[in-house]
Amino acid sequence: MDRERIEEGFTTTDPLLSNHEDTPAPATAAVVFSTLVAVSGSFVFGSAVGFSSPAQTGIIEELGLSVAEYSVFGSIWTIGAMIGAVMSGKLADLFARRGAMGFSEMFCLVGWLAITFGRNALWLDIGRLLMGYGVGVISYVVPVYIAEITPKNLRGAFTTVNQLMICCGVSLMYVIGVIINWRLLALIGTIPCIIHLLGLFFIPESPRWLAKAGQWKECEASLQRLRGKDANISEEAAEIKDYTETLQKLSEAKMIDLFQKKYAHSLIVGVGLMVLQQFGGVNAIAYYASSIFESAGFSGRIGSIAMVIVQIPMQVLGVLLMDKSGRHPLLLVSAAGTCLGCFLVGLSFLLQDLQLWKSSPFLALVGILVFTGSFSLGMGGIPWVIMSEIFPINVKGLAGSIVTVVNWFGSWIVSYSFNFLMLWSSEGTFFIFSAVCGLTVMFVAKLVPETKGRTLEEIQLSMNSFT
Repeated sequence: MDRERIEEGFTTTDPLLSNHEDTPAPATAAVVFSTLVAVSGSFVFGSAVGFSSPAQTGIIEELGLSVAEYSVFGSIWTIGAMIGAVMSGKLADLFARRGAMGFSEMFCLVGWLAITFGRNALWLDIGRLLMGYGVGVISYVVPVYIAEITPKNLRGAFTTVNQLMICCGVSLMYVIGVIINWRLLALIGTIPCIIHLLGLFFIPESPRWLAKAGQWKECEASLQRLRGKDANISEEAAEIKDYTETLQKLSEAKMIDLFQKKYAHSLIVGVGLMVLQQFGGVNAIAYYASSIFESAGFSGRIGSIAMVIVQIPMQVLGVLLMDKSGRHPLLLVSAAGTCLGCFLVGLSFLLQDLQLWKSSPFLALVGILVFTGSFSLGMGGIPWVIMSEIFPINVKGLAGSIVTVVNWFGSWIVSYSFNFLMLWSSEGTFFIFSAVCGLTVMFVAKLVPETKGRTLEEIQLSMNSFT
């Protein structure tokens, strides 16, 4: 294959990859339903994130746990998630996308049941660890599956529904957890697991995975089902086949292959966005929202409900804007907003320490709401969208595992160290988060490509050149 043609990303005169017509593909019932089933897993993810905050008081009182023991319960799931993330790419390649989602949900279901009926800290920790493993796999497979089944003009918005459902899961746990017992809350967590498992029997496999597996007839049948029975899929099918056959001429990817120069840009963007997302403080705020508000002198319950009110509309706005404004502008605005939000929270703590302003708790509330809204707009979902778009399918499993592991490892570091950082300096902690968010703005401006309106093959070929 002509190297110059590859480096241009097939964006000039290639009839296969120019897609012949730029007529937007419709959102068929099959694509919508398949996406909704897939993001049931994202709701499980969000439920697991949101469980620990409202359940904290009840678990500590009923089981007599120390704060240290509860901290283990709260953070051990990130260890499970890292293990799941290491295996996620391989599982998705081996068992296909649907199989990997079903496999992961079994762990989540057993984990929720272990927490529901557990009588001591050990059972709760085992349940949380199992749930973390399942979520670690889900966090990779769901956005990849959605990206591979949706047409290019809808891919960004549909993939971002992944983050919207995570947000909904967190919010539901925050709201319901205020009213009901923690065991009943854990039992409710099993419902989306069951919905996801049952729904997987009724959705098609990813046509790109089927193509990679050499199942061409099944690939075309899946694509036809997704695009509609009367749709002309010949060009899209030919594009997938042409690209997949090119990749199959290469030897099977190994871990060392990811560090070749041709994949450097993709790897830097994928890993960099995950590192900056986590070290910007999102999980510190998600896991410890109530205690942050209380430390700032504000009601933890009111603050948490206010976060929910802001999160979901901003996430919906991000979904609506994703394929209109593009990934790049949304990321820039989102990162700048998180930078401002963390700065305001840090300033609130500083004014409180210096006793210069009696209304500083309200500044903390404003700061966290600005952070939450801005994060929901872009930084929450877009890194996962871009991760699902930029890696060629021959290295997507390995690369996706690395990126997902980095995300969970960052989550563990931040969630584990946050309380210690707050003891060191509350304002200093949030000023550090603000500085990281400021770095994110520069990183996005310089390195992150715009992927709106381009097929996966066009994106990957423009970022990675073959020898």
